[in-house]
Amino acid sequence: MERTLLLVDDEENILRALTRVLRRDGYQILRANGGTEGLALLTKHPEVGVILSDQRMPNMTGIDFLSQVRERHPDTVRMILSGYTDLRTITDAINEGAVYKFLTKPWEDELLRANVEEAFRYCELGRENEHLTRELQISNEQLERRVEEKTRQVLLNQEVLAISQEVLEHLPVGVLGIDDDGTIVLANRQAHTLLSHNAQNLLGQAAETLLPQAICIQFLHATSPADARNSISLGETSVDVHCGRMGQDTRSQGIIMVLTQRREDDG
Repeated sequence: MERTLLLVDDEENILRALTRVLRRDGYQILRANGGTEGLALLTKHPEVGVILSDQRMPNMTGIDFLSQVRERHPDTVRMILSGYTDLRTITDAINEGAVYKFLTKPWEDELLRANVEEAFRYCELGRENEHLTRELQISNEQLERRVEEKTRQVLLNQEVLAISQEVLEHLPVGVLGIDDDGTIVLANRQAHTLLSHNAQNLLGQAAETLLPQAICIQFLHATSPADARNSISLGETSVDVHCGRMGQDTRSQGIIMVLTQRREDDG
């Protein structure tokens, strides 16, 4: 990106001399004959990175001009070019942040060029830091939105899971899940009613030690995603067993059984 330098001095010969010294460094150089014109140029050229202003100018001193620039264009690097007679005033301005550096008249060409180069590096570092800060802020905001969305999704999933569990518990059929190791991993209220003895909790238990042999046989022979329905007797109770493999829509492995108690008029 081209570096843009603004020179402000009420003496045209000073502006020409400064331009002659600094143009060899490839800057785009803008010139103003006072603070008012300088402010107008900054409005038209917000890309200005470094400003070099005389201190003693009619109507508006260099410090007054640069103080206004600091308020309107805080990312610029502002320097004063003046004699030692204004040193106390300029030092105060430097301490207040309105002025980055004080250069003396008459100047040494090479020292002037070095100071302007340093000012541009300082400006570019500041703008790069500002750019990185904005990018970091945007990244943080995006991360916060993703976290909020993930949190909402987790809460929604928890609510859906709680509702599903409640529905499962109140189904008029028994639902039984047995993993491939033969462990009971799911049993709703009706399944406990049909299969549990002495109100024993079926979850986490080995199916072959707790369940009737007829149920275990259904488990061992269930190989297809949706095996045919079979009728079995559980003591004085007859149930229809619909048996199929888990894992069609999830990573679960095992057998899911649906036990429907048969009514006497079912035949």
